Amino acid sequence: MDLESKVTETVKEYEGGPTKRERSADNWIPRPPERYCLTGHRMPISRVIFHPVYNVMVSASEDGSIKVWDYESGDFERTLKGHTDAVNDISFESSGKILASCSSDLTIRLWDFVGFECIKTMHGHDHTVSSVRFVPTGDFLVSASRDKSIKVWEVSTGYCTKTLLGHREWARVAVVSPDGKLIASGSNDHTIRIWEIATKECKAELRDHDHVVECVDWAPDNCTAHINEAIQSENPRAAKSDGPFLVSGSRDKTIKVYDVSTGSCIISLIGHDNWVRQAIFHPNGKMIVSCADDKTIRVWDFKNRRSTKTIHAHEHFVTCLDFHKSAPYVITGSVDQLCKVWECR
Repeated sequence: MDLESKVTETVKEYEGGPTKRERSADNWIPRPPERYCLTGHRMPISRVIFHPVYNVMVSASEDGSIKVWDYESGDFERTLKGHTDAVNDISFESSGKILASCSSDLTIRLWDFVGFECIKTMHGHDHTVSSVRFVPTGDFLVSASRDKSIKVWEVSTGYCTKTLLGHREWARVAVVSPDGKLIASGSNDHTIRIWEIATKECKAELRDHDHVVECVDWAPDNCTAHINEAIQSENPRAAKSDGPFLVSGSRDKTIKVYDVSTGSCIISLIGHDNWVRQAIFHPNGKMIVSCADDKTIRVWDFKNRRSTKTIHAHEHFVTCLDFHKSAPYVITGSVDQLCKVWECR
């Protein structure tokens, strides 16, 4: 085959595939190679998140710094310094005007994301603070710590208003449900606990993992129909559920989906070859995207309980990822000290 006809053939093949315009945003998935590789951190990356409004992303690292990047151009913008030990988690309130961070220096800091100043430092945990999230209304924060407790903080005063006790070991992560009423927490004691914020009561203890629970995430509303389809594909007689639903990832290498209303594990996804570090629902509600210490990102079709794409993303453990809610981008962070921006199509 001469070169010219080879080229024509290739172009035909390429054009025959789903182009960016044809493939609906619904089915965007990250495609290698990465678009940008962001360097600057001096120790492993612990968290990467997109800003809810601007075209920037933020990374947190064990080097004690928080960095802001433009994910469309790959440019570094600034560093937020203040923590004196590893920064373990970061979270925006919904307007993106305030960033919260938590650290192994036992503190939580609030940053004004307009002037880029630290506006509050909150003390109260007795050990590493590993997770921080805003409640959806933005007036309270929830943190989880190696001191085994989960705390609720008032943003305006910086005071701790509630402490939730029950985990027998390090509380690794605590996330607030979309309606702001429940907290799901994962721990080194292998359990996930569901708490009612108003009463501080532990409503359920989910014990399906055999190792440390690294991550939990609530399912957005657009997942409900797809999760019910997945349940009924296994058991056609199963009653429809309104959830809420939850996804978790663990050092037992599995990802699990729970129906919180019944406390039952309804889907188990097996495929990662090492600790699962983060698992989140795809914005379309019908896939899960995860990263792990096997150095990969995986995309899961949870209805058929299988991995549909595996990307070898970093040269070392992939510790965190985020999927943009409306633009075709995924970001990852790794122990290799790099953040990567992946374009989706």
